[in-house]
Amino acid sequence: MSRLVEVQAIVDGLAPQEKQQLLLYLAARLRAQGERLPAPRKFPREQVNAWIAEDEADMQRFRDNKPK
Repeated sequence: MSRLVEVQAIVDGLAPQEKQQLLLYLAARLRAQGERLPAPRKFPREQVNAWIAEDEADMQRFRDNKPK
């Protein structure tokens, strides 16, 4: 079994907070080694507004106890 597969199996058993700590640790290690992190994704304001509207409509349906 490869080391990566072993690490993945261990990570699957971590609590969510531990996974978050691991993610932050790995990001810091990549930065320290000079690795470039992916550029932040940019979305048009119209797309973000559409997602918000969809989320708000879903929340209202949830509150009204109506299926989608």
